Amino acid sequence: MLFAFSMAKRHEDRKPGQRLSRGTDQKRGGKPQGSGRGTGSSRSPRGGRGDAPDRSDGGYGPPRGDRSARPFGKRPVRGGGVRKSGIKVTAKAAREVDDGKVRLNRYLAMAGVCSRRAADELITSGSVEVNGKTITELGFRLDPAVDEVVVDGERVRQEKKVYVLFNKPTGVVCTNARNEQKKRVIDFLPDVKGRLFTVGRLDLDSEGLILLTNDGDFAQKLTHPRYGVPKTYSVLVRGRIGQKEIEKARGGVWLSEGPTQGMQVKVERATNERSSIKVVLREGKNREIRRVFAKLDLPVLELKRIRIGELNLHGLKPGDWRFLLAHEIKELLDLSAASAGEAAPAEDVADATTRSAWNSGKSAGKKPAPKKPAPKDDGGDDSDFDNGDEW
Repeated sequence: MLFAFSMAKRHEDRKPGQRLSRGTDQKRGGKPQGSGRGTGSSRSPRGGRGDAPDRSDGGYGPPRGDRSARPFGKRPVRGGGVRKSGIKVTAKAAREVDDGKVRLNRYLAMAGVCSRRAADELITSGSVEVNGKTITELGFRLDPAVDEVVVDGERVRQEKKVYVLFNKPTGVVCTNARNEQKKRVIDFLPDVKGRLFTVGRLDLDSEGLILLTNDGDFAQKLTHPRYGVPKTYSVLVRGRIGQKEIEKARGGVWLSEGPTQGMQVKVERATNERSSIKVVLREGKNREIRRVFAKLDLPVLELKRIRIGELNLHGLKPGDWRFLLAHEIKELLDLSAASAGEAAPAEDVADATTRSAWNSGKSAGKKPAPKKPAPKDDGGDDSDFDNGDEW
């Protein structure tokens, strides 16, 4: 304490421009301060302390002011020599050019032969030929429009793109794992050809709309937060939701992987026991709605996805499905492009499997019903929900 007071007093008495010298402090060991490298107590204008050893003698490299003598990119260290190099970091490989080619394992997965991991095993085992030549290189790329692929003597043909809208019941999982014991979404579509997978997920206790496809690019544009395709949910929570909780949900809540982007929330009805709300999300963190409202002490009792973009539940009972129409696919792609600020993709969706029949697992094989324009109402849910003034 006394030492700090004396130092403060010395700085008060210092004249402008005056540099204070380091004196002797007998109370701190009886040695002059700064005597580690030399006996001088004043600093020289450039370089080290007064009588510090000359840096030009090789002990510490060139003088501090003489940068021209330093090897470029190498910094001197105590003890002489140059710092030893650690792990060498090589430049990241340049991205593959978009020349229309795809990796062989991806091509096999897109064709419905197997998964990418299983395709790698086929390739390394020598079971795959491209244009009559056996390929064992995992990174091999081909042109789907030109090259011919054969697996175990059978020619591989590219699958037609399929887009399915499914009304998922509760108790059904969105995995393709073969060892899954619970009912899977793809088990409801045994007659649809192609290696389908769900676009995003709904957990076991949630229900409502979910898309299935074999088009990876389409799935990416509907699930990535950058594109922000809106998905609407009907949610029932325990307890009364107040304005404070609404503002927190709209502003974003911090989860384990970071803050959420926020959501649109509208209260349908609220009592002391339960609150019915509608939520619009543009991102898709794992179980986001349930986790957000759990943070707000409003546990979710029921969760149902009632809309994806302009698609709704009209005409689909739990467990039923139908193919998307061509204009519905285009609307989803246009919506994702508009949300990302990009030009609409010039994709030809006319070649995709877009039958107008309303199908279900139980009614497969029946004659298609005549076309009916999809109403704007989402099947009994509050139609005023789309009114922008309500938000």
